[in-house]
Amino acid sequence: MEILKTVLIIIFAIDCIALTAIVLMQEGKSAGLGTISGMADTYWGQNKGRSMEGALVKSTKFLAILFIVLAAVLNLKVFA
Repeated sequence: MEILKTVLIIIFAIDCIALTAIVLMQEGKSAGLGTISGMADTYWGQNKGRSMEGALVKSTKFLAILFIVLAAVLNLKVFA
């Protein structure tokens, strides 16, 4: 059981570092002055899910869920 706890802690640490790096790589959500004049409906805005930014958002969601699950599992009394 101690080996499993050690493996989960290592995965948890890697997840924390990856989640921090991916959040820092993302752009801000402020659209700027482009939305005032209606420029938000560009090709870039419509296909954001297929872009690098879309991949970062999906990765952030996956890593955040993994973070919560690992934190809950590591907090169980089984590993105490």
